[in-house]
Amino acid sequence: MQLLAGDIGGTKTTLALSRIEGGKINLLQKKRYTSNSYASAEDLIGQYIKEEGIDPGSTVISLGIAGTVTRGECHTTNLPWTVDESLLKEGFKFRQAKLLNDFKAIAYGIPLLQKEDIALINKGYLDREGPIAIIGAGTGLGEGMAFFSQSSKTYEVIPSEGGHSSFSPTNEEEIGLLKYLIAREGHVSFEKILSGQGLFNIYNYFAESGYAEKTEELTARLSEGEPAALISEFGLSGKDSLSRRSLEMFVRIYGVEAGNLALKFLPSGGLYLAGGIAPKIIKLLQNGLFMEGFTGKGRLSGLLKNIPVYAILNEDVGLIGAAARGIMLFSNELENDAPRQ
Repeated sequence: MQLLAGDIGGTKTTLALSRIEGGKINLLQKKRYTSNSYASAEDLIGQYIKEEGIDPGSTVISLGIAGTVTRGECHTTNLPWTVDESLLKEGFKFRQAKLLNDFKAIAYGIPLLQKEDIALINKGYLDREGPIAIIGAGTGLGEGMAFFSQSSKTYEVIPSEGGHSSFSPTNEEEIGLLKYLIAREGHVSFEKILSGQGLFNIYNYFAESGYAEKTEELTARLSEGEPAALISEFGLSGKDSLSRRSLEMFVRIYGVEAGNLALKFLPSGGLYLAGGIAPKIIKLLQNGLFMEGFTGKGRLSGLLKNIPVYAILNEDVGLIGAAARGIMLFSNELENDAPRQ
C-alpha cells in the first residue's frame, strides 16, 4: 500500500508519493502541473498515474485543495472544477480517497517543517501548545486556524473562507483603493487585494490615480507575463516606483488582515504566512511595514506585538500536510500492506 498526496491550487498542482522515513515525511516522484491546463482534477491525476506507473488499487490518495470541502466534495475557488472523494475512489479504483481544504493541509504540515523552512517576522512570546493561525496570499487568499489537542497531541484544524470577508480600509489612501475597486468589482473582499490579481489591482489604482508614470519596459512585459511576479520583480529591484509603492501598500494591508485574524483567535502558537507570494517578498515583509499594519489596532496594539509571526518558505508545506493527514487517516491500511525495502 502506498500514499499519493496532492496540493491542488488555482495556479499549480503538485503530486507525490509519500512515505515516513526516520520520523520525516519524504516526498517521492514529485511533479508539478499547471492547474488550468486540465479540464478536471481527474484528468490531471490520471496523467500523473500514467506517467509514474501508479497502481490505484494499492494506493490511498489524500488531496489538499483550494476551496471549501463539504461532505467530501469541493467546488474549487479559482478553477472550474468539482472534485468528489467518492468519484475519485470509484473512478480510479483507489483504496481510499480524502479531500481537505488547502489551509487545513497547511496546518497539518506546519509542525513537520524544518528550521530552514520558516523565516521570522516577529518574535513575540511563543506558546508551543497555543493555537496557531494561517493566512496566505497566492492565487487567492486563504485563512485557517488550528488548536492543539492534549488528547491526540496533534492540531485540530478549523478551515475558513475568511479571505472573502469585506475589505476595510485604515487610511485615506486605502479608502481611495476601496472606492476604485467598488466601481469595478462591486463587493471588495480582502482577496481582491491580497492575491496575485490583488497586487495588480493595487498597481492599476496607483497608475490611474497619477501616482507615477508607468515605465515602458514593465508596461510591455505586463501584456506577456504574469503581472504579480513582474510587479514584484520591478518593485523589489527599485526599477519602478509604481511597483514599489504597490508592494508597500500590499504588505501593509497584508499585515492589517493578519492582525484582524490574530485578534479573533489570539494565536500564541504563532501566526504563519503561507502562499506563494510571501517567500518572494520576504525582505519587504521583514522591514517593519507588515508589522505596522499588524499591530495598528488601537488599545490592543501591545497585545499583537506579543504574537509570534512567521513566513513559510517551503512551498511544499500543503503537500506535506496532505500526506500527514492521509497517514493519520489510513495508517492501518498503510502499515498492514507497506512495501518492504
